[in-house]
Amino acid sequence: MAGWRDLHELVRAEVKQRTEEGCATEGFAEKVAEAGTDRTRLMAVYNELMALPIRADFAYEEPSDLATIRAQRPDGPRRLTDTLDEAAWRDKFLGAWLGRCVGCALGKPVEAWPFMNGSGGNPGWRNVQLWFEGADAWPIRGYTPSESRAQEQYGLALATKDAKSTRERIRFMETDDDIRYTVLGLIMLEEHGFDFDSYDIGKMWHRRLAYRQVCTAETQAYLNFSQVTAHHMDRPATWAEDIEWVRTYLNPYREWIGAQIRADGFAYGAAGNPELAADLAWRDAAFSHVKNGIYGEMFVAAMIAAAFVENDPERIVRIGLSEIPRNCRLAHDIEQAIAIAKEATDQIQLVDRIWEAFKHYHPVHTNNNAALVAASLIFAKGDFELAVATSVLGGWDTDCNGATVGSIMGASLGASKLPESWTAPLNDTLYAELTDFHPISISECASRTYEVFRKLRG
Repeated sequence: MAGWRDLHELVRAEVKQRTEEGCATEGFAEKVAEAGTDRTRLMAVYNELMALPIRADFAYEEPSDLATIRAQRPDGPRRLTDTLDEAAWRDKFLGAWLGRCVGCALGKPVEAWPFMNGSGGNPGWRNVQLWFEGADAWPIRGYTPSESRAQEQYGLALATKDAKSTRERIRFMETDDDIRYTVLGLIMLEEHGFDFDSYDIGKMWHRRLAYRQVCTAETQAYLNFSQVTAHHMDRPATWAEDIEWVRTYLNPYREWIGAQIRADGFAYGAAGNPELAADLAWRDAAFSHVKNGIYGEMFVAAMIAAAFVENDPERIVRIGLSEIPRNCRLAHDIEQAIAIAKEATDQIQLVDRIWEAFKHYHPVHTNNNAALVAASLIFAKGDFELAVATSVLGGWDTDCNGATVGSIMGASLGASKLPESWTAPLNDTLYAELTDFHPISISECASRTYEVFRKLRG
């Protein structure tokens, strides 16, 4: 059953996915083109693609099961020691929520194709810069202006559905999947504690998310889960085998950014404990993703958990790397991003080099966006505004990257150290399009997160 795109588009995207996974796919693009819209022929090509082995000379080792991931990760601290009192913890949880909202809101209006993929001969980051320059708002020191001379000069346009997050209109954190999944993580921990797995993730999605609220990998997993559970009131006895089909069948997006943006709610519950955060992230990501798609959520979750008690940005990134396989594509890409960030002499040089290094990925792939997140954190050296602005300037999945960087910086600095010019426009209000969270105060979300953290930590 096709979902996010029609079958022809899914199979065509699968050719690229299998290539990136290390399969020899020569000639398959032509087979897809020749199949046209004929479902029987397309499915024959698809099944042939999925049966391909990984090339013997593929340079990476990329398991999806937790035990092997852990066996292949580098040494790490696993759990950090802290001396925070209740007031400090509460300040950091509020900082994490506020930071995530700030970064998401900054990036939402430029989550449009010219800024994500580039246009007019410009990379996406340059179009972001042109928009702010055309509004006399460069460098980025506030939310995205709704009008810019770049509209007429370069044909650029903002994402109109996200107009409530522009500089002139922002009054709250408007609904967004990057915020919705954070809320769902909180709900999961409140309802299940640490006793949940990927099946529980699927059940929660079906109870609380409408079909229109999921996209790409999540759409395909959502549909596949429907088929697996259609005739079962409870967990199917075959779930251990079903899960592989749920996350892979007609899902060429299984290494895209969808899981990476779902890390925060789980990581908050495991604050100070990066290994546990990565474990919880694996359970969530394994519902819809494989390999680097899973690693992205584990990497981010470990960074967020570490940020509550660690201030050094490079140390935070290194802790994130310590929870994923040392020889996966994501680990190699993050290492390259670290080197770029340490060599860059200014913000423009940084985003330009990151773009050129990772533009071969789709704009919403895990790896390029994770690389931009890591580079932004290290380059900013603890400056919240610079970190968030750089992550959004870099293009690709602008609101996702802004939200992730904002979350990490907010957890590290605490709400009391975040610039009021960024937090005040949100008016402590969040809309998530979820029951009891539409609207809700951001401070209540933070308080509930602290309470679940304290309960589970004990």
